[in-house]
Amino acid sequence: MPALSERIKSEAKRLGFSLAGITTPDPPEHFGFYLDWLARGFHGEMGYLASEAARTRRSDPRRILPDCESILVLAFPYDAAIFENSPPGTPRGKIASYAWGLDYHEIIRSRLEALVGFIETEIGAPVPNRYYTDTGPVLERDFAQRAGLGWIGKNTCLINPGQGSYFFLAEILLGCKLVPDPAFRTDHCGTCTRCIDACPTDCILPDRTLDAARCISYLTIELKGPVPEPLRAQIGEWVFGCDICQQVCPWNIRFAPERGEPGLESDPSFGQPALIDALALDAGAFNRKFKGRPVKRAKRRGYLRSVAIALGNTRSPDAVPALGKALLEDPEPLVRGHAAWALGRIGGPPAAAALKTAARNEMDPAVMAEINAAQSRLEGSGAQDQRSSDQP
Repeated sequence: MPALSERIKSEAKRLGFSLAGITTPDPPEHFGFYLDWLARGFHGEMGYLASEAARTRRSDPRRILPDCESILVLAFPYDAAIFENSPPGTPRGKIASYAWGLDYHEIIRSRLEALVGFIETEIGAPVPNRYYTDTGPVLERDFAQRAGLGWIGKNTCLINPGQGSYFFLAEILLGCKLVPDPAFRTDHCGTCTRCIDACPTDCILPDRTLDAARCISYLTIELKGPVPEPLRAQIGEWVFGCDICQQVCPWNIRFAPERGEPGLESDPSFGQPALIDALALDAGAFNRKFKGRPVKRAKRRGYLRSVAIALGNTRSPDAVPALGKALLEDPEPLVRGHAAWALGRIGGPPAAAALKTAARNEMDPAVMAEINAAQSRLEGSGAQDQRSSDQP
């Protein structure tokens, strides 16, 4: 059915998908690699990836849709990450560019539903189907490569030679036979290691593996508890997700479109929130600001935890009053603890005074430990400064 396959791909592009390819429902080639990734603990606390049900369903598309005969794989583009320098005295954070607009799950899901309707109209009968974007138990990059959309880069993103990697992947499992596209078998990363070299937390390993437990996106979104102290300084000003490995990729620098699908209603100015203002968001303000947006997934406590870390990494004295207030008044121990860390990182007499005041009132043992650690760092740096000044 070559003509039908081409009409479906043409309709997919009309619906906003920049790439469309078809592959067979054979088991994914990299399933063994996925099992090894889990065994090495690189999924961190994302236990849903390691469940028996998840492993079983990812092993074969027919475990999801027994009647599956074809898989339609699609790419939905979003804005490329371009950030401006923060103005003096206004520390700003960074939000990954895919989250600058509305929640892509809902937008893409409606387009997938429309595409299924088109397919059924073309065939003239209902077609068994399942469709996903980012949430289904499928190894989507494996199928995307097999459908000819691109290759899996050293940063583990799927890269298309004409569009880079700033796109979401989606797939429709179909109970009808379509003409598969040739797989994308060539690797165009070559000897380039820019993504590996640029990653602040060293989560991109040389064997084309991602240690997600060290990835800034995982730390600011998936991780629900405290960020491990050794990784906090490496997060920089990222408060939700990270684009570094995509920003430095030559294929994005040369070929990625600056703007993605208009339906996402993406706003680049949303990508650099004023951190001091963000730290003051109460639950109601947080929910109103991020209603219908991906950032809401981090929840208020996770987002403000990351905001506190980012403020600490700016080393801006202007942030001390807001951090001190959060340390004394925020209802979430997670936020208070990271505010204490940030004050210790900024340092100076006002930060030390805020920590001292909080130490007299804090009842949570985890937060108290953060306060003590921050005070110890300040005392240690003060002693170091004194020794330096004593040198002839």
